[in-house]
Amino acid sequence: MFSVPRTEADHLLSSYHYELPPEQIAQHPGERGHSRLLVLDRESDRVEHTVFSALPDLLPEGALLVANNSRVIPARLLGKKASGGKLEFLLLTPLPLVENSGEEKENGWILAEAEGLIRPSKSVKPGDCFEFGTGLIVEVLKKGEFGKHKVRLHWQKSLRTIFETCGHLPLPPYIRREDSAEDRNSYQTVYARDDKAGSVAAPTAGLHFTPDMRQRLSERGFEWTEVTLHVGYGTFSPVRCSDIREHVMHPEFVEVSPETEAAVTHAKTEGRPVIAVGTTSARTLEGVAGLYEGTLKAHTGWINCFIWPGYTFQVLDGLITNFHLPESTLLMLVSALAGRERMLSIYREAVTRQYRFFSYGDAMLIR
Repeated sequence: MFSVPRTEADHLLSSYHYELPPEQIAQHPGERGHSRLLVLDRESDRVEHTVFSALPDLLPEGALLVANNSRVIPARLLGKKASGGKLEFLLLTPLPLVENSGEEKENGWILAEAEGLIRPSKSVKPGDCFEFGTGLIVEVLKKGEFGKHKVRLHWQKSLRTIFETCGHLPLPPYIRREDSAEDRNSYQTVYARDDKAGSVAAPTAGLHFTPDMRQRLSERGFEWTEVTLHVGYGTFSPVRCSDIREHVMHPEFVEVSPETEAAVTHAKTEGRPVIAVGTTSARTLEGVAGLYEGTLKAHTGWINCFIWPGYTFQVLDGLITNFHLPESTLLMLVSALAGRERMLSIYREAVTRQYRFFSYGDAMLIR
C-alpha cells in the first residue's frame, strides 16, 4: 500500500488545469504500436522519452500486467422524431446487462429498462417512443440531468445485432469528426473479447498493444491477466464542482475472475509489481479491493471508485496510460499516483515536446 501526500490545492478543480493547443488532440489513430512513450520513474524522478515498442525493456522486472478486455460496441443510434427533426440515442447501461434483464413478450418483442443519453433532449418527455433502425423502439420513462434518461427498450431478436448493424461508435467529444469504418478496428484493443462487448468508449491505453508486443512481453517473462470494466460515457463527464471532494463518481460494472484474483495475489506474495494497463483497469483493481478491506477478490458487480491525491493504493504499483483532459477525474487519478505538481510539470513538458493527447494519442508509463 502507498499514497502520495496531498495539499489543500489538491482539493481544487482549478489545480488540475493545463494549457493544450487544440492541434495536439489526436483526431485520427496512428499506427498501432508505434506511438511515443513518456516514462516516469517515481523513485528517481527521472523522465525518459522513447517509443512504445520499447515497453518490454522499461517495465519493472517480474511485473504483472492487468488489462481491461471489454469490447466497444457501436452504441450510438441516429433517428428522427415524428416532426422530422434528428434524434440521437446513446446506450449507457452495459449491453450485457440490458440483454440479461430482457423480458420476452408473447408477440416476440423483448423489453428491458436502461439508461441512455438522448439529444436533443429539450422536447423529449416521458411516454415518447422513438424507433431506431429495424426492430428497436426506445420508450422514455423519466428525464434526468444533462440529457440522461431512464428508458425502456423494445426489440426483436438480437439487441447486439441491431447495434452492430445500425449503430455508430460514440467517439469522444474532443474528436471532432464522425466515426468511420476505420474506427471499428482502431478504436478497439486487439485483446477485446467478443463475449465482453459492452463499452461505449475504448480503454485507450490498450490501443497501443499489438499481438507482437503481447508475444514479446510473454517471452520476457511478464505475466498478463485481465479484468472487465464496461466503460461508460461517464468517463467523459466533466467535474462540475470547484472542490473535487464533492464530485460523485459514476458507477461502473466490473468483473474480476478467480484467475485474475489468483494472479494478483501470487504477484503480491512474491513482491512483484502490479501494473494496470489503463485507468479502467486501475479503477477495477482498486474499486474491488476497496470492497474487500484492501484485498483483491473475484467479483462481479458495480463499483464507484474516485481516485485523487491522498488516495491509498491497495493493489496498484504502476500504470500504462494515455494523456488525459484538463480537470478530469483521470488526470486526478494519475496525480494520485505520481503527485499533482509533478504530473502537471510532466504534462507541460509533453505539450512542449509535441506529444499527441487523449484517446488516439501517445502513451505514458508510470513505474
